[in-house]
Amino acid sequence: MEEKTASKSDFKASSPVPLVNEPDSPFERRDATEEDLTNLPHVVDAIPTAVWVAELIGAAERFTYYGITAPWQNYMQNQMRTGNAVHGALPGALGLGQSTATNIYNAFLFFSYLTPLPFAIVSDTWLGRYTTLCISFGSTTASHLQADDDASDAAIVSIRVGGLAAAMVLIGLGLGGVKATISPFIADQYPNLVPQVIKTRKGGLAVADRTLTIQYVYNAFYWFTNIAGLASVATTLLEKKKGFWAAYLLPMCFLWVAVVLLMVYRKRFVKLAPQGNILPMAAKVLACAVRNDFQLENTRPTVQVEKYGKEVPWTDTFISEMKRGLIACRVIFSFVPFYLCYNQISNNLVSQAGQMDLVGIPNDMIQALNCIACILLGPVIQRIYPLLSARNIAFGPISRIMTAFLIIGASMAYASGIQALIYSRPPCFSHPLACSASEGGNKPNKVNVFVQTPVYFILAVAEILGFVSVSEYSYSKAPRNMRTVVQALTQFTAAVGAAIGMAISPAAKDPHLVVFYASLAGATVLVTAILWPLIRKYDRVDEELNQLDLRALRQAQSEERRVEGEVKE
Repeated sequence: MEEKTASKSDFKASSPVPLVNEPDSPFERRDATEEDLTNLPHVVDAIPTAVWVAELIGAAERFTYYGITAPWQNYMQNQMRTGNAVHGALPGALGLGQSTATNIYNAFLFFSYLTPLPFAIVSDTWLGRYTTLCISFGSTTASHLQADDDASDAAIVSIRVGGLAAAMVLIGLGLGGVKATISPFIADQYPNLVPQVIKTRKGGLAVADRTLTIQYVYNAFYWFTNIAGLASVATTLLEKKKGFWAAYLLPMCFLWVAVVLLMVYRKRFVKLAPQGNILPMAAKVLACAVRNDFQLENTRPTVQVEKYGKEVPWTDTFISEMKRGLIACRVIFSFVPFYLCYNQISNNLVSQAGQMDLVGIPNDMIQALNCIACILLGPVIQRIYPLLSARNIAFGPISRIMTAFLIIGASMAYASGIQALIYSRPPCFSHPLACSASEGGNKPNKVNVFVQTPVYFILAVAEILGFVSVSEYSYSKAPRNMRTVVQALTQFTAAVGAAIGMAISPAAKDPHLVVFYASLAGATVLVTAILWPLIRKYDRVDEELNQLDLRALRQAQSEERRVEGEVKE
């Protein structure tokens, strides 16, 4: 029977379900040939159940994180009201002020972004991703017990400060382990490395493409995490109505959902064994490259033998993986200004909302608009990619990332405009909540808080283009035995952004905030203009880089067949 080729109308790359082979179909999946890869449409494969369970675990962890950190800016910045922590215009506890609270928050971000790197090394070389995840959830659970004690209305300020510090350390450790491992762990649950020909439900044939499938998986995970981000709505309402103890209790309950799923599904997860520590070999390769005119090509075994008569312990494939991994690192390290702008969601934009008329809602609830925007816009943007591809419009990962940089810069420019509007309105003009007319901080400037809405929608577009693309890029381009380490480097980049945020936090106070936000916008646009000519070339070689694992796998299979043939002879 002649095989029927699927037309482009037979599929949509953003929806994998209709592309799955029916169990009773006479057509058997097979590895795609070069002809198949050239002539058949490429589609998203079926998604294994383990992928969805792993994503639910990650989403439950995100609910926990967003739920417990959303009230922190108020908790640190504002004074506890007489007799009850939830009386007054804004809830609070420590009364440290905006600048100090922002600095502490950035210090927490810096610490939590540094911790993924040691966890990643331990995961890749010793424990494996699953065990590392279990340990990380244990640390996060302990942090929530501490946070609940700390938030008790009976706790005095000195106990609150110590309890907050302890909770931040434990959360930072738990967050580090999860951040380092959850993204690669999710992708591990889709084990198909070789493109395969599948039969669509319309009877046509298509190639199940790993790159498209991983892209879909990460977009779905990002969508789930933004649903989880709505935890801030619930916890900030509890903070306002009941107190901080109730706000911290809810996230702990959801944390146990993740722990239970992790335990119940443990036997069905794909658990890749650690491959040993290849970092020393990677260091030797880099040292060899330095001695050979800083050229990785000169470290290949054939070159070393020809030029120096020297045998080296690495292979050509390892050098190719190193080259690809270094490209990923260059792209990852460009995200410093992106993270610097993105971190404003959790601190300064919360404080900005507190300077406006809140129309009865908590100031730290407004940031939930960002999650809502991501939930609404994520599927829309996901459907744009196949439409562009069908019209031969190139929009590779580097183009998406650079577009995200410009968009997040635009969000900071809009925030600067909002701040200028706040400073132009009574009663306190350029010193909101700080003049006598504010009646002790209870009367904000006359600006409706929902003028902030576009900021969060602009940020959402930047996040979807930027974060999803860098997660996909770092996983697909990293050496197979260093994927957790390379993923952790994205968090190290975020740590650098948080460190810069700490350095500039003294400027994050009235009446300088217009210039503060405008400077962030200008810096992001400037960095984008510098980076684009340097890294745009990587889009042109993206497919070639993605084929490296496939070529290595086919070479190994060919060698295995050759050895088996020799044994039979």
